[in-house]
Amino acid sequence: MSPTKKVEGGNTTKSREWTRLTVDVSPELNQALERLAERFHGNKSDVVRRALALMELAAQAKDEGKKIGIAEKDQPLATEIVGVV
Repeated sequence: MSPTKKVEGGNTTKSREWTRLTVDVSPELNQALERLAERFHGNKSDVVRRALALMELAAQAKDEGKKIGIAEKDQPLATEIVGVV
């Protein structure tokens, strides 16, 4: 088996022009955003950017005929996604 490939996702430090969005969410989704922001020492925008980065990787994998899943610690991976969580 080939070595694990690492893919960076959710990098929020690159210099770029930003677009402000207003999004309506349920109270439950807002609470989830707040919990994740606190857990990862960021803000709700960071959580959304990381989630979108992960979703983009998942969509690309699907387009390539690949599958996405969750493995146990001792199971080998073809690709490891880092920097998202």
